[in-house]
Amino acid sequence: MFYVKQNFGYAEVITEITDENVYCRCPDCGKEVQVDLAEAFADGEIDLLGTAVLCCECTKRRLAVKK
Repeated sequence: MFYVKQNFGYAEVITEITDENVYCRCPDCGKEVQVDLAEAFADGEIDLLGTAVLCCECTKRRLAVKK
C-alpha cells in the first residue's frame, strides 16, 4: 500500500493512495482534475514533479489552437 503522510505538528494525517483520490490542478486554469496515475504514467516515465494534467476544457482549447 502506498500512502501520503502529512505532519501538522498537532496531528498527523495518513491516507492511502487509490485510483479515486489523486488530484492535481490544471496548469492553465487551476481547476481541480482527478488523475488516474496508471494512465498518466502508462508510457513508463514517472515524474510526479514534472507531470501536469490539463482539465478537459483546456485540453480542447489547446487542441483547437494546434489545428
